[in-house]
Amino acid sequence: MSKRCDLPSLWSHEPQVELMFRPGDQVSDIDAESTPGFRGKKADAPTLQEERNVRFAELQEMLYANSRSGDTRSVLLVLQGMDTAGKGGIVKHVVGSANPQGITYTSFGKPTTDELSHHYLWRIRKALPTAGHIGVFDRSHYEDVLIVRVHNLVPPAVWEPRYDEINAFERELVDGGTTLVKVAMFVSLDEQKKRLAQRLERPDKYWKYNPGDVDERLKWPLYQQAYQAMLDRTSTDYAPWHVVPSNRKWYSRLAVTELLIEAMKRLNMSWPPPDFDVATEKKRLASA
Repeated sequence: MSKRCDLPSLWSHEPQVELMFRPGDQVSDIDAESTPGFRGKKADAPTLQEERNVRFAELQEMLYANSRSGDTRSVLLVLQGMDTAGKGGIVKHVVGSANPQGITYTSFGKPTTDELSHHYLWRIRKALPTAGHIGVFDRSHYEDVLIVRVHNLVPPAVWEPRYDEINAFERELVDGGTTLVKVAMFVSLDEQKKRLAQRLERPDKYWKYNPGDVDERLKWPLYQQAYQAMLDRTSTDYAPWHVVPSNRKWYSRLAVTELLIEAMKRLNMSWPPPDFDVATEKKRLASA
């Protein structure tokens, strides 16, 4: 196990406590520029991120190693946020530090015709992480109470019961040995506009620009309402939401790294013992 302190001194409070959504919290009150719980500076981020990525990768390898010995547990990171919130950056700069052999990544876009012919959780269940893996959902089943609600894709009588259905689904996952880390990432309207403009200035980023994002900005109040309902209705004691201000990319990456580390620490893992005699194998190898 790593001998480093599990909570670096640059954090004044445990991120998983500081960032947890609590009843009464309002989406409209989120300061996307803030860095809750972190008392360091941007200049501290690169070194700290590198150190914490090492710790994360160590725990991820331990999770995978234990699955080879029969441990059926897994972890699922759910990243939910408006376009430009930085979900891709989390995947690249945080999750990307681990061994890809133990990572399952899924980006959920507009459902295909085949997916629409099934229950909305059908495609979600197909992408769940297997034993020893960390699953990453870039968007998720929550699209079916967010974009579906904002765009009136189905009537309220259809999407309204989904909150309770999602809670039951996640209860099932947790009872089956999957630890959920749910992260709601929030950027300000001004920061989103800035990031979209940057994409239009770089030919290598044109592919990331979607003209529809401008239309979505006009629906910002409706999205705020939808996100508020999502947090109010589906943040549970077994699968709580964590709200991450994301105007500062360096902060959101550090925060999500700590949320993953703390989630895996709670699994109380250790390296699996060998199922062979080490001394005997050393002698056999030496004479081979």
